[in-house]
Amino acid sequence: MTSGIDNKYVIFKLNKEYYGIPIDKVISIEKMQNSTRIPNSPKHVKGVINLRGEVILLIDLRQKLNMELKEIDSSSRIIIVSNDDITAGLIVDSSSEVMEINKDNIDPPPTSSENDYLSYVFGIGKTEDRLVILLDLSKILEY
Repeated sequence: MTSGIDNKYVIFKLNKEYYGIPIDKVISIEKMQNSTRIPNSPKHVKGVINLRGEVILLIDLRQKLNMELKEIDSSSRIIIVSNDDITAGLIVDSSSEVMEINKDNIDPPPTSSENDYLSYVFGIGKTEDRLVILLDLSKILEY
């Protein structure tokens, strides 16, 4: 089997769970920095940052996924992603690694009509030691 970029994911933590986004959608991983708030923006939009001369929208992924909020700390990271001409920074608890997950080890998410959160998930990746919730960036970046 050929190993390609399409089954590599950047893995990060929110709460105690592992999440992944396709590596080809990730531009960089940055340390937290001060942001400028945008008036009347949705709660999950934390503001904008100036990253090397480019203005990047910051999304608090915990808030977007309806998780309890957590103070930003020294391990918090901003994962800069780009999808369909939208570039944004996702605030995560910590970033851990790049992992290859074979397509055969990705199951569809469980279905539930009451859980909006599942609409952000395109699959559950199974590795030897953990499950990784794979996020659908096009849904995450929707307002």
